[in-house]
Amino acid sequence: MWPVLLVPLIAFVTAALAVGWLAHSRAARLALDEPNARSLHDRPVPRTGGIGLLLGIAAGWGFAQAQLTWPVLAGLFIVVAVSLVDDFRGLTAAVRLVAHLLAATLAAFALPGASSHFLLLAFCVLCIGWMCNLYNFMDGSDGLAGGMAVFGFLAYAVAAWQAGNTPFALMQLAIAAAAIGFLLHNFHPARIFLGDAGSVPLGFMAGIFGLTGWLQGEWPWWFPLLVFSPFIVDASMTLLRRLVSGSRFWEAHRDHYYQRLVRLGLGHRNTALAEFALMIICALAALWGLSLGVSGQHFLLAVATSAYVALLVFIGRVWHSRKKQHA
Repeated sequence: MWPVLLVPLIAFVTAALAVGWLAHSRAARLALDEPNARSLHDRPVPRTGGIGLLLGIAAGWGFAQAQLTWPVLAGLFIVVAVSLVDDFRGLTAAVRLVAHLLAATLAAFALPGASSHFLLLAFCVLCIGWMCNLYNFMDGSDGLAGGMAVFGFLAYAVAAWQAGNTPFALMQLAIAAAAIGFLLHNFHPARIFLGDAGSVPLGFMAGIFGLTGWLQGEWPWWFPLLVFSPFIVDASMTLLRRLVSGSRFWEAHRDHYYQRLVRLGLGHRNTALAEFALMIICALAALWGLSLGVSGQHFLLAVATSAYVALLVFIGRVWHSRKKQHA
């Protein structure tokens, strides 16, 4: 019982203290997030919170004696290193994408059975690479990325625990607990941001552990998709919409659905709370779905898909109606 309590406690305390120090010490000046075309903030904010979050995760994993294969560790090291360089010096989108795909390829080789099937391996690489990027895209409003980490990895932990894989569950629990420690300083008004060194590794871990649980038999393929659907749906549909409209999708923008909610007057705090509610619903629905038969799971996915379509259409109509009023 003690590891179940101490692992998240150590991860939480380490992250909370480390992020607090990074936010309020001279280290806060090392990397500042200056407002730009994509930003929803209007003042420089330190973007070193991801370092404290990772320290919390590492502390929790260390106490739990987490067993990670060297390809996964190598992939994680690559995304952390490249993201740190990007936070402090800046890198082109092409360099970041190549690094993410390299890390995803290394990690995918460690997935059970993936290396023996080329199409499965390619699918896993694309999933992990996309999760790295979409998590970064969605890290643009106070509390959002941290909240998704809390509820997403907590759902992973519960599902792994129910499947009898305690070590895997403790790894996920450490990530969720460290994210809570980070949120103490990131909820609106945010004193510090994740930066790429926090958001990209979180996406990497959401992807690699979601695929691991599927291929190990802890959960079905749809489980991580539904758990992280608040981020996956927003980022994927926004990208698709911009591709169809001919926009330069690789450039910074403020056209994500969560950004529209903030700009429509909901603000950072209420947008985060609304997204938290959606994240909780998706996590609980996914966990409940594990107890259903195949037909019940298909029905659950159909309901979730319909609900997302209705929600996105509603936000889109309100957004365009508001634009017409101000035209």
